[in-house]
Amino acid sequence: MTDLYLWAKTLHIVSVVAWMAAMFYLPRLMVYHVAAERGSVQSETFKVMERRLLKLICNPAMISTWIFGLLLAWQGGFFADGWLHAKLALVLVLSGLHGFLSRCVKDFAADRNRRSARFYRIINEVPTVLLLLIVILVIFKPM
Repeated sequence: MTDLYLWAKTLHIVSVVAWMAAMFYLPRLMVYHVAAERGSVQSETFKVMERRLLKLICNPAMISTWIFGLLLAWQGGFFADGWLHAKLALVLVLSGLHGFLSRCVKDFAADRNRRSARFYRIINEVPTVLLLLIVILVIFKPM
């Protein structure tokens, strides 16, 4: 293995950890934000927390996850492997969820959230399921 591959793997893992931490925390913030009265200090604090989490951690971590993951796939010659295709499909779903949560942050910022705390509790479980499936694919490489 080359140093480039090992550095890419290291940075990919760190990026994934940061992205997943943000993807676990962002919907949880929204669960609590739903209960805050519009215009209250609490609601305004949640808006700042959600925006900063998205812009300073979640977005950069997603971008670096993709960059270093694709570099790893290229360096490792994995693009022809079925497990990687399945993994990429799941990461696309996770990226779509990221985009949806970004939209939710904008809705909360404009005080036009229409979803319940229960909805965000359910959405909060989706990254966990996706992460589990992705890790299984990476470790076992079944296809």
